[in-house]
Amino acid sequence: MVEILLTVRNVSKQFGDLRVLNSVDLDIQKGEIIGLVGSNGAGKTTLLRLLSGVYLPSEGEIRFENGESIEKARQRIGVVPESTGLYSRLTAWENIRYHSRLYGVSDEFAWRRTSQLASPLGMTDSLARHTKGFSRGMRQKTALLRALAHSPHLLLLDEPTAGLDITSARTLKKLILKLKEEGGTVVYSTHQLAEAEQICTRIVIIHNGDIRGNGTVKDILEATQQTTLEGAYVHLTKDDARPRFEAEEKSTKISSWWRQLFTGKLPPTVRGVDESE
Repeated sequence: MVEILLTVRNVSKQFGDLRVLNSVDLDIQKGEIIGLVGSNGAGKTTLLRLLSGVYLPSEGEIRFENGESIEKARQRIGVVPESTGLYSRLTAWENIRYHSRLYGVSDEFAWRRTSQLASPLGMTDSLARHTKGFSRGMRQKTALLRALAHSPHLLLLDEPTAGLDITSARTLKKLILKLKEEGGTVVYSTHQLAEAEQICTRIVIIHNGDIRGNGTVKDILEATQQTTLEGAYVHLTKDDARPRFEAEEKSTKISSWWRQLFTGKLPPTVRGVDESE
């Protein structure tokens, strides 16, 4: 029996005169790994921010299971953003612990969960190190551990293998598959078609704010009469890609705080860290 975890209905997002997403409809089932595929500027990050509650839709609605709003379901969502937002004066574990406490998770639970996941990522010996000297790959791994420490029902990943070496990227993909086996649900944003084809159970192709393809690789190949996913992608995205757009919008205090949490720009009184770092 198919169980729907998240429902996106007729969702659009507009910044001023620019419409970034156009009437998106999407059902996310429990246990899926969805590959959100598109070029820079396609709308992938905007959609992820909507799914996590950082942005509010200009039109339409997003509901978690049982009709619950995203605002009320945030504690069951884990996010690995494009910018990790780690605090350089804290160790990897301190970053994870701080984030877990915001979710109301005990240090004992967070440490047990982190220890289990750190080993396959090769991060066990680095948990006590300050993140200031971390490579981009180590920062990505720490952000992943931070997102998973509270055992979320839904994991949102924005270009998670960017900056990782081949071995680390392969380990990360194995971990994502393991999460699926445990019943977890993942939305995996990437512009790497081969990567999406390897691990995702469903591919969602987004281009210029529109969903152009949605289904298994086999479904998309049949619909486009192509023999490769690359050929199908090119067929569905023939029109020129628009430039990437970054926007800041007025938001509620809660959504503003939530966005700041994942960009490392919380006020020093909240962060407990000196502004000069």
